[in-house]
Amino acid sequence: MLSKSALTAGFLVVLLGHAMADDHLYGIGHPATASEIAAWDIDVRADGVGLPAGRGSVAEGEKIFAETCSGCHLEGGAKPFAAGLDVLVGGQGSLNTSKPLKTIGSYWPTATTLFDYIRRAMPFTAPQSLTNDQVYALTAYLLNRNGVIGSDVVMDASSLPRVQMPNRAGFIDRDDWRTPKP
Repeated sequence: MLSKSALTAGFLVVLLGHAMADDHLYGIGHPATASEIAAWDIDVRADGVGLPAGRGSVAEGEKIFAETCSGCHLEGGAKPFAAGLDVLVGGQGSLNTSKPLKTIGSYWPTATTLFDYIRRAMPFTAPQSLTNDQVYALTAYLLNRNGVIGSDVVMDASSLPRVQMPNRAGFIDRDDWRTPKP
């Protein structure tokens, strides 16, 4: 005689198999196409691998920020769900305090992470709608606002990975503990 748990497991296997076989009947979803996958395969590594062609200056970024980003990133975050500039700028020296402020300039270990995040997720209402030049410009502007780069710096695939972030040593280098040293 079969145990109660064996019967339950068998019943679940039959139901799961039936549900998987009939999945197409619901009319939702489809297998991702190569172009759909490519549209989201836009990651940028810390060393700059994956950065696209393009360029942007601090001055260009300031204009784009005012036109595209300030609606959510107002001083003090005046709108509901808005993240004010205080989450983007400032916070240097606060990480070892009782109230650390984790901003781009105080916390983020690499500048390429900023580019990747803006490119992938901003603006909130229209992710991936910015051109590569706009993303480079916004990255330059925010790095400048955090005192990481000067106002005359132009960011591109060559210069961005060379930016030295203030908290670059605040994270464990994964290679140090995952990869055996010769």
